[in-house]
Amino acid sequence: MKKLIILLITLSLVVACKKDKKESVVEQTESEVKKESIKMFMFDGGTVQVNMLEIFSQDDAYKGQSKTFADAFYLIQHPDGNLLWDAGLSEDLIGKEPFTTPEGAFTVSRKTGIEEQLKSIGLSTDDVKYIALSHTHFDHSGSASKLPNAIWIVQENEYNFVTSEEQKKQSPDNFNAIKNLKALKKINGNYDVFGDGRVVIVSTPGHTPGHQSLFVDLEQEGPLMLTGDMYHMEESRENSRVPIFNHDVDQTLASMEVFETFAKDKGARVIIQHSTKDYNSLNPAPEPIQ
Repeated sequence: MKKLIILLITLSLVVACKKDKKESVVEQTESEVKKESIKMFMFDGGTVQVNMLEIFSQDDAYKGQSKTFADAFYLIQHPDGNLLWDAGLSEDLIGKEPFTTPEGAFTVSRKTGIEEQLKSIGLSTDDVKYIALSHTHFDHSGSASKLPNAIWIVQENEYNFVTSEEQKKQSPDNFNAIKNLKALKKINGNYDVFGDGRVVIVSTPGHTPGHQSLFVDLEQEGPLMLTGDMYHMEESRENSRVPIFNHDVDQTLASMEVFETFAKDKGARVIIQHSTKDYNSLNPAPEPIQ
């Protein structure tokens, strides 16, 4: 009888220990999930008034039309570091009247710089570990020069393109915007930024030689695909329209298929970065998108 009592007490202790261990593991797992959650913040990189919308199609679909584009850029806050995606228009525009480009195609303006916008979420430019530009056109690289210590994640083809002697002469502002970015992470193709599948750069060349888009998997908002300039408008996506100034039309069309397949496979909502509709559908900083 005594042996039986001892055995029952021992079994009770073992079961209790296992239960405590299981509860501890559950609590630890829940803590880890909470700790690892990521946030995205959307910033205002200015406004682009397109005065000659016809340049955004190979045909005359937009002939005689004009349209206002948003120019959003984003910060993804991850436990392993902060990533800035795109950088808006030039900060030289701040405090000045809207500027119209010499050929009359665009009238651009910007109200607020990156330092002020980062400050609104309690960060500074020194807190940005990585910067990745969808491409190096003037309306996506404006604040890049403010982040000389960030690691620039760039497709090798894009880097070779923007730093070429030809581009330095033809588009000096594009080169000047990125020339202070000395810490480089050159990539070729898709790149999982933090190694956990939740922030993935997707190679979508064609608009420029090394154009790229961004997949972000958020806990509440769900998976998103940020287009860069894969598309400029909803109509561009619906009709696969390619601007006349794209680097390679066939490559752009192929990248559209890659983009759509990736978004479908991930169940991602597509965010067209120049769309005022999509811009207004998300919380602007300092409110987080989670």
